[in-house]
Amino acid sequence: MKTNTKRLDGKVAIVTGASKGIGAAIARHLAAEGAAVVVNYSSSKEGADRVVDEIAKQGGKAIAVRANIARKVDIERLFAETKKAFGKLDILINNAGVYEFVPLENVTEEHFHKHFDVNVLGPLLATQEAAKYFGSEGGSIINISSSASVSAPAVASVYSATKAALDTITKSLAKELGPRKIRVNAINPGMVETEGVRAGGFLGSDFQKMFEAQSALGRIGQPDDIAPAVVFLASPDAKWITGETLVVSGGYR
Repeated sequence: MKTNTKRLDGKVAIVTGASKGIGAAIARHLAAEGAAVVVNYSSSKEGADRVVDEIAKQGGKAIAVRANIARKVDIERLFAETKKAFGKLDILINNAGVYEFVPLENVTEEHFHKHFDVNVLGPLLATQEAAKYFGSEGGSIINISSSASVSAPAVASVYSATKAALDTITKSLAKELGPRKIRVNAINPGMVETEGVRAGGFLGSDFQKMFEAQSALGRIGQPDDIAPAVVFLASPDAKWITGETLVVSGGYR
């Protein structure tokens, strides 16, 4: 007889940058599968509270915690608040990221450090902290990278480099943390319709047309296209999968 046990019942997850876009969708999907979710945000308290409210209305458990993931002191507080609220940690989704496409002549030290601090140092610091909190049964870490790590579009040299770094970090940490039963995987979304993509003027742009032309399914993604793949990698269904990069991009090549 089939039971309707949820795949993540009893699990606790942190999703960084979860106040909107892909992070918000991931938080909602993890909660729908039974996980208690910590919705991290850096500036949009309103957005984070909305996601927590949506999860609560569906009968799930969630709290919002502010933290700049590029700062160790903020990361430490984020994990301490998680343990205080839910008693443990099983899943970390490193989703928070920044992106700004600029031509080479506009690359500055500030642009470089902002991207590498949030997109590379942030996931490293969060993973370092998560490893202290996971129990003897291990845990699952999923890094939200980007298909840009391989496609490397023009005027995205710094952003693409941060995502290539994250792909490599995923493989290296999978080997390092494997003996502790901690799995580390990455998801590389293609172009996804999010608030950030809209604000950046990408919707209806030549970049979108190019993406759709080179995509097997002929469309850009939605946040709900990415979240189920994250749930799979976080779940026991993926218990023998680590060090992998799953491209979720509608066949964009």
